[in-house]
Amino acid sequence: MAEDIEEIRKKKLLELQKRYLEQQKAQEEAIRQEMELEAQLNAIMRHILTPEARERLGRIKLVRPELARQVELVLVQLYQAGQIREPIDDAKLKKILAQIDARTRRDFRIKW
Repeated sequence: MAEDIEEIRKKKLLELQKRYLEQQKAQEEAIRQEMELEAQLNAIMRHILTPEARERLGRIKLVRPELARQVELVLVQLYQAGQIREPIDDAKLKKILAQIDARTRRDFRIKW
């Protein structure tokens, strides 16, 4: 009886360890894919943005990472569609930022 319980415990422990290792491998794979995606995104940004525009986008990423990510995705889509033919300077990036921010910003009004 005690041997059966001990055997069941060992099997359960092995199963839990196996499941933990699988989860850990899945997390590592997700992190690796995220890093690859980030590297590709940075390479495209270096290609389509001027240094000043990249600097501005980097500062925005510190303050509002969700806005910066949306801008990056929009720029990548435009680049892949062939609509970006010359590097985007700081002034053009400001316009794009303003447009995306206007679409995503919510106005909160408090009525008294």
